[in-house]
Amino acid sequence: MTIAEAQHDMRQAYFGGSPGVLASGLVWLASGVVALLVSPTSAVLTLFIGGMFIFPLSVLLCKAVGCSGKHSRKNPLGSLAVEGTFWMLLCFPVAFAAFLYEAAWFFPVMLLIIAGRYLTFQTLYGTRLYWLFGVVLGFSPVVLVALRAGPSAGAFLGGSIEVTFAAILFFMHRRTNAT
Repeated sequence: MTIAEAQHDMRQAYFGGSPGVLASGLVWLASGVVALLVSPTSAVLTLFIGGMFIFPLSVLLCKAVGCSGKHSRKNPLGSLAVEGTFWMLLCFPVAFAAFLYEAAWFFPVMLLIIAGRYLTFQTLYGTRLYWLFGVVLGFSPVVLVALRAGPSAGAFLGGSIEVTFAAILFFMHRRTNAT
């Protein structure tokens, strides 16, 4: 399987990645609501626990739009997806340490972490929009810190960026796969 074939397999299996991005964005938005209505600590727990359901939810969303939600077992890019997930999980303690120092820093640090992960999605899916997506996510903490924004702002900004890019990715994939 060539890289181009592997990327095509990923795009077809996961609708260009849009369901996963949407699932993540919804978890981030839920964290924002929890930060406003309950507490920053509860918002961190919401993102962490909700994050465990992002992939299963994305598979359900894939199936809802007619995709399998599962790439080929022969796809060499499958290991990159798993490795990126483990790298992201290993970074969570850094975000939590930032939270212990300053609660408002948790979501900006998490935005940097997921920005790095989304940059690798260009390789997974062969879609250059993921580079822009990663850059926008990576720049957003600068804005949050400069404005001294609270925890809910970071969660809402991250969720809004993800939901916006999920919609763009969805329509791009649908347009390029129209029959």
